[in-house]
Amino acid sequence: MNGFYVWNGRKIKQALVIAVALLFGAGIIYAEKENLTVFAQKQPLAVYNVKTDQKAVALTFDVSWGDKLPDPIIDLLKDKGVDQATFFLSSPWAKTHPKVVDKLVKDGYEIGSHGHKHLNYTTLSEDEIRNQLQTAHAILTDVTKKQPELLRLPNGDFDKRVLKIADELGYTVIQWDTDSQDWMDKSADAIVNRVVSRVHPGDIVLLHASDSAKQNLEALPAIIDQLRAKGYEFVSVSGLIHQADLKEEPVQDHASKSLPAASPSASPTASPASPAKR
Repeated sequence: MNGFYVWNGRKIKQALVIAVALLFGAGIIYAEKENLTVFAQKQPLAVYNVKTDQKAVALTFDVSWGDKLPDPIIDLLKDKGVDQATFFLSSPWAKTHPKVVDKLVKDGYEIGSHGHKHLNYTTLSEDEIRNQLQTAHAILTDVTKKQPELLRLPNGDFDKRVLKIADELGYTVIQWDTDSQDWMDKSADAIVNRVVSRVHPGDIVLLHASDSAKQNLEALPAIIDQLRAKGYEFVSVSGLIHQADLKEEPVQDHASKSLPAASPSASPTASPASPAKR
């Protein structure tokens, strides 16, 4: 009888060890499952274009300095019957040009944030990034009487930290698929050819209404006419996003791939060490 109980006790001990091991393993699997769920959550994205079969394109204009070009560009768009476009405004510029901003609002154009100081946000701490975006948000909300929901980072520069903070503040970061390169002081013909040859359904086109992009007064009518001849309609970025699924792009850990790290300054007052004002 004693032998029987010794043998049974060993079996019981083995069973207990196996049971504990199984429970431990199940705990690990559950914990890992929880972690996987967290990490599998969709990361904040930058929107470069949308996937659509409709021939729709969004013309977007960054404005960070100058007072000669914005008004004429707004008038040009209205004269050409382009009632929808998106303007990304730097908050210091918006604060000092309330009449132009009011004109944009009254004419029904979409306004997004172009941040506060025109510098590369990837060089800033998280607190500084948040401060820049919140400062711009407060100023633009005050001037436009509406909270901006779209954001284009100065120089198109962002990383995962910037995207995360922008997302937390309720922003959708907007990039572009077609860069007009008007900020490179190219000729009007070169700008027209570059845009018209590259535009595709769901495209977001990068243009500027800062004074440096003086060729756009000549280039824009041809861009609009030639794209219309191809069957394109012009919509705001929000209108484009509402039409179709977003095209996702991998997040860059450093400056945006779309622009060179050191591009020519568009501001005659910018020093070599200053970020270019485009």
